[in-house]
Amino acid sequence: MKAGAVALLMVTAALWAQDSTGPRFVAALSNRTLAGQLTAAKTDERIRAYERLIASSPENLQVESGLISAYLQKLRESGDGAYLDQASKLVDKMLERDGGNFAALRFQNEIDLQRHDFKGVAARAEDMAKYAPSDPGNWGNLGDALVELGEYRRAGEAYRKMFALRPNLGSYNRLAYFHFVTGDPRGAIALMRQAIDAANATPENTAWCWAELGDMYFKTGKPGEATEAYRAALGLFPSLHRALAGLGKVEAAQGQTEAAIRDYERAQSIVPLVEYAGALEDLYSAAGMMSKAREQQQLIETIEKLGQAANEKTNRNLALLLADHNRHLDLATKLIETEIPLRGDVYTWDVFSWVLFKDGRYAEAKDASTKALKLGTPEPVFYYHASRIASAAGDDELAREYAARQRSLNPKFNLNE
Repeated sequence: MKAGAVALLMVTAALWAQDSTGPRFVAALSNRTLAGQLTAAKTDERIRAYERLIASSPENLQVESGLISAYLQKLRESGDGAYLDQASKLVDKMLERDGGNFAALRFQNEIDLQRHDFKGVAARAEDMAKYAPSDPGNWGNLGDALVELGEYRRAGEAYRKMFALRPNLGSYNRLAYFHFVTGDPRGAIALMRQAIDAANATPENTAWCWAELGDMYFKTGKPGEATEAYRAALGLFPSLHRALAGLGKVEAAQGQTEAAIRDYERAQSIVPLVEYAGALEDLYSAAGMMSKAREQQQLIETIEKLGQAANEKTNRNLALLLADHNRHLDLATKLIETEIPLRGDVYTWDVFSWVLFKDGRYAEAKDASTKALKLGTPEPVFYYHASRIASAAGDDELAREYAARQRSLNPKFNLNE
């Protein structure tokens, strides 16, 4: 029997030994050993246990917090927005009872980050930091919001404060990402390895770090190391979709189309992200599987229609995909122009530059591309886009410079249009 199942059985036995109709049932969870064992259980098992507990004691803060954490973890693992909604409902109940509940406000920030309310999270987290400057989770949320807003200096300060308070997987991971985005891939890789060494009780968290390490290796021209990192991620958490997609990207760049299709199909079966549909459309087309390519195109069009029906105002990934495939540029432009005031990070500026380029607005595209490159982020696709844009704008010397930079990072980076 696996360790997670054993842990859950031990916790369940202890809990069921209590009076399941009264406070002693939940009081068992206050025992640190039991709480630790429940943390080590699989996410689905944690959810079932906490839901059983909360039915017996619906206003127990410790149980509510445990269930919210489990829901948010399951969201990461599955991409199923229903778990975000369930977490949000619990947080709303906590705040209805006590609008100043710090844990509930921190959870609210985590939920709002998922909903892309970056300005709201930054404002709330800054206010919370005045009253609880020693809370590392709040500094992490603040840094996450500021990164998405493109306020990198302040984001770095927040992450460093988080790290000083709690040097664990979460703080190492955030610092690693920050170093990568701000042009220090070597430091980023070293920090991500430290995040992995600081593994916690949730396998998906460590696997996520391995996958991010794989991304860093691939973008900086180390496909062998990237493959090893993605496989390490899948060894810990076999259904980590981003690791499967990472393998698919490496395989596509190396001309292993059949293997790339297989891994992207597996990733899509777990979480059907629009970028996976775009990658599969390109791979099927390259393999001459035109009916399957059309199926993916139809899926993308369905995603577009669903977004419009839901009055979706922003979608950076969809805007990039549409620009890559020269389709529905009016929608791509609308989506990214709405997003820029809300999300001013370098990735959004890069997508904005590419959409403008595809729309023939070369001078504006060049300005946006300059903003995307301002930190020296080692993203090959940034420099590929910048080279094409500079050439279209008539600056051939700059175009050659950017093309050389892209080749120096990863000459085999798989670029689909």
